[in-house]
Amino acid sequence: MYQGDIIDPHHHLWDLSTGWYSWLTTERPKEMVFGDPAPLARDYLPPDYRADMAGVDPVKTVHIQASGNRDDPVAETRWLAALNKEYGMPNGIVASAPLDQPNAEEVLAAQCEHALMRGIRSIVSWHSNPVFNFNERDDLMRDDAWRTGYALLGKYSLSFDMMLFPSQLGDALDLARAYPDIQIILNHTGSPADRDEAGMARWRAGMAALSAAPNVAVKISDLCAYDHDWTVASFRPIILDTIEWFGVARCMFASDLPVVALHGGADKIYAAFKEIVTAFSADEQRALFHNNAAKFYRLD
Repeated sequence: MYQGDIIDPHHHLWDLSTGWYSWLTTERPKEMVFGDPAPLARDYLPPDYRADMAGVDPVKTVHIQASGNRDDPVAETRWLAALNKEYGMPNGIVASAPLDQPNAEEVLAAQCEHALMRGIRSIVSWHSNPVFNFNERDDLMRDDAWRTGYALLGKYSLSFDMMLFPSQLGDALDLARAYPDIQIILNHTGSPADRDEAGMARWRAGMAALSAAPNVAVKISDLCAYDHDWTVASFRPIILDTIEWFGVARCMFASDLPVVALHGGADKIYAAFKEIVTAFSADEQRALFHNNAAKFYRLD
């Protein structure tokens, strides 16, 4: 099994006293796609993350936006930059920006004043089941105003972290082809939330098609959000199929802490990752656990 260095390219931190996380506080639902979010409604700071990742011991990390602060999207980035100075982490930041708004470029320019900036995440996840839904629109990636903001990512050399559901993979492919110079990093293995035969067939078809776009990479992360009673056996085909479609060079393993702790925890998840790819070569394993994250998030 893999024993080398690990980069975690997907985790969150939050301080609820900021008021930026209404989805955990004032507007917290009783159930989300990953279950009841109530256990997440506590401060989660670098010491908490390091305690949860003690058995994994990543050498670098990338923070993915969690704040819902649309009035000042750069506030989370400023806070994370201060944490980096105090704790030495995170080492890269994927922030938020209102891509569909007239001030999109102003926000992107302000985000890029911070040296740790690597990309933007604008959650597009829409699902017909309101419990799963993260977005009120199913057509955001087709919206002209949103695409105008999205196109600016190339100007600022930013990647795009894409969080969606399988029914939206066709729109993702169209977006990737329309803007081939913008690197897309698909979150959570395309979020295979519908576990019946039709749902998994839709995920497989969409992922296989999307893999034809060379500017799309995949983070294999938090599969337990959609498979609460998961086993290594239930993870294996999803992970191996994803790697077969996209290739070792475009896949990377990630934690999604603290959300992943609801159904497994980092030690258990990373042990599963290592077991599933144990037959891969040493170079392939290092790519999946370290090198690809360093490459796509420019951490070297």
